[in-house]
Amino acid sequence: MRFLRSRHRDPLAENGWLSGDTLPLVRRLWGEWLRPHRGSLALIMALIVVVACSTGLYPVLIKAAFEAFTNRSGSGAPIKINLIVRRFVLSRPDAIALAPVFVIMVTAVKGFALYAMTVVTNRVVTRVEADMQSALYGHLIDADLAQLGRESPASLTQRFTTDFTYIREALTRLSTVLLREIATVTALVVAMIMIDPLMTLAAAVAAPFFAQPVARIGRKLRRNATRSQEQTGQMAGLVSESLGGARVAKTFGLETYLKARTRASFDEIRRLKMKSANARARLDPLLEVGGGTAVAAVLALIGWRILDGRSTVGDFAGFITALMMAAQPVRALGNLNAILQEAAASLKRYFAVLDERPEIRDAPGARPLRLGRGEIRFEGACFSYREDAPAVHGIDLVVPAGQTTALVGRSGSGKSTLLSLVPRLFDATAGRVLVDGQDIRDVSLGSLRAAIAVVSQDVMLFDDTVAANIGFGRAGASDEEIVLAAKAAAAHDFILALPDGYETRVGPGGAGLSGGERQRVSLARAFLKNAPILLLDEATSALDAESEGRVQGALKVLMHRRTTLVIAHRLSTIRDADLIVVMDGGRIVETGTHGALGSGGGLYARLQGMQAGLLDEAPPAAFPAAPRLIPGA
Repeated sequence: MRFLRSRHRDPLAENGWLSGDTLPLVRRLWGEWLRPHRGSLALIMALIVVVACSTGLYPVLIKAAFEAFTNRSGSGAPIKINLIVRRFVLSRPDAIALAPVFVIMVTAVKGFALYAMTVVTNRVVTRVEADMQSALYGHLIDADLAQLGRESPASLTQRFTTDFTYIREALTRLSTVLLREIATVTALVVAMIMIDPLMTLAAAVAAPFFAQPVARIGRKLRRNATRSQEQTGQMAGLVSESLGGARVAKTFGLETYLKARTRASFDEIRRLKMKSANARARLDPLLEVGGGTAVAAVLALIGWRILDGRSTVGDFAGFITALMMAAQPVRALGNLNAILQEAAASLKRYFAVLDERPEIRDAPGARPLRLGRGEIRFEGACFSYREDAPAVHGIDLVVPAGQTTALVGRSGSGKSTLLSLVPRLFDATAGRVLVDGQDIRDVSLGSLRAAIAVVSQDVMLFDDTVAANIGFGRAGASDEEIVLAAKAAAAHDFILALPDGYETRVGPGGAGLSGGERQRVSLARAFLKNAPILLLDEATSALDAESEGRVQGALKVLMHRRTTLVIAHRLSTIRDADLIVVMDGGRIVETGTHGALGSGGGLYARLQGMQAGLLDEAPPAAFPAAPRLIPGA
């Protein structure tokens, strides 16, 4: 993967913030998503400098005020102060009165800079988040079915929510916390050095003793975050699967099993969250002890230096002020490490998905399909979902242009797989598929799929209006064309009877329509596309007799003079097919017309006889007899 290409060792790579592959992740985040916002980021940096400098002025002003008080009281204490402050503050006769004015001015500047920095940061972060989410969604939409099938839809959806919560939080805090607090600490350290370099050195001695434990906690948080995000995705998949299968769960009494399974997932997420929370809880005590140690060292040293006459009370007040003000940003930086490690885990998951290139894509130099009569040819086509189980093997078949070819056979014989090879939902692992003599892997996907309309038993309607769902068949179709397509699919009448007619929303997955209505909307979409090649995957198998009759009538109109490849379990629906192909075990075992195959005594004749009730297959001997539920029955 690209974000793992950097092989050199970086001196920062050993600490908690940039450990492992964090630095390459940050570099890639900058190069691909943050660089276009260089102008806004430069403005944020300028505002950060203003905030830091304003903060650094506090201890200097406090020291100046103390020195002014001491000088005005005539104590004769030496005035040790920055040259600029001495010239513009202490040299004025009203220096004591002006001190509050300067404090108000500094806080006003800092407040305005903080507000502006937050506004610009939120604008950049939300824009980057939206761009990253759009890129991820676009990648998933273009991904292979095999890639999408490795994770549940709920798990993939979780990438857009939970993972981006961590990423957004980290991006926001990188500017509002990390850069700001680093600049603030730097300004305060400069102020402390100006006041007393030796005391600054004493305060800094304690820092290295606490950096390593903080880094170790950060690494542990990152491991926990990765596992927690993966487990959350699995939990989302379990919940979605359980709720989607509620009918089956209730029918088979699976409620207890499903509750136990999801409870185990919830408990695992809770355990990981507790580990992270406990690790975070160790940060504050560590940082508190570190700050206390630094203050104790300064108190011991400055007390000795005041008694020795080498420091003043103003030095003490200014230095302690700077040290106490630095404690908060240092603590914020320590806690920020945890957030950055969790975001790094999310970024790694994000880039892992984004870097998985689809195998089914346009070949270099792919040309648009030159569509002729629409002939489809399979030459030695093979495909395997798994290496040890070929789904189709050695298929040689010509689907004549403008005619109807039916695929029949037992479940699992390879019919749907063969159909999926035509629009390149999968690519043949051996052999090839041609349309009008052109290998479909050499033509552009867009032009190939534009020439194909698909109607399947699993109708997918989007949660939009009826008109919009039909209009997906061809971009830019007019209202009149949509109505004509609906009429051709025998859908116009029932659409007009809906509450809002064509503007009625169909609900998620078309839940607001019956099965037959959904199927006719799907047919209207195919009519509107008006593609020369038509693929029908058991388009009427789930319909009742009345709905099937209406859909079959519309199908006959749609199939007229189109190259049609149809899968049907009910052999009565394909009596008029020009060619019937019988498949078994991933191979073609028979071809012919309905009449010829029905009298041939082969597999087709046997399937026909079973559907007509002339043959009965005895159940396996090991299958138990049904229990008598009614006494004496």
